Amino acid sequence: MAAHITYTINGTLGPVLSGSDYLGANGESGTLTVIANTTLVPTSTTSTSATYTLPAGAITVVIGGTTYATTGHATLKYNFPATGPDTMVVTTTISVSGLTGTVVGTASLANHSFNSGVTTHPQKFKPSPQTLTAATRAGGAGSQVKYSSILGATVLGLSGTASN
Repeated sequence: MAAHITYTINGTLGPVLSGSDYLGANGESGTLTVIANTTLVPTSTTSTSATYTLPAGAITVVIGGTTYATTGHATLKYNFPATGPDTMVVTTTISVSGLTGTVVGTASLANHSFNSGVTTHPQKFKPSPQTLTAATRAGGAGSQVKYSSILGATVLGLSGTASN
């Protein structure tokens, strides 16, 4: 029987780094839970990254106490550069009041949280838990969440913890 890793990213969303925040998520609690089977093989790799496709239902998104249904497949990308933070980037599709949108969560972790073994199969990061510091600009260093739909895109910082 295959083992699973459960990653939990938990914290407070904000500040708004870009966009109008039409969901009113700024200042709300947020939890992103990802379940990855340790026998998965990557869909793409480089010398410092690996991307995996996760099945429907592998990700749960909760913002301000509201659980948003995820639809379809999702991706989990590990980045482990020689210097600077390692990151986990989770991308999934959600349904909100009949609208389909995309959520991209980036957890900025300590350097060397992952090693090159993650290019073969998902692995736990070390140490766990880790403190997440919110990004101060969209696309910049730090942890952040981006959500987008036909209504536009919003990027919020994320401060809290990541564990597995």
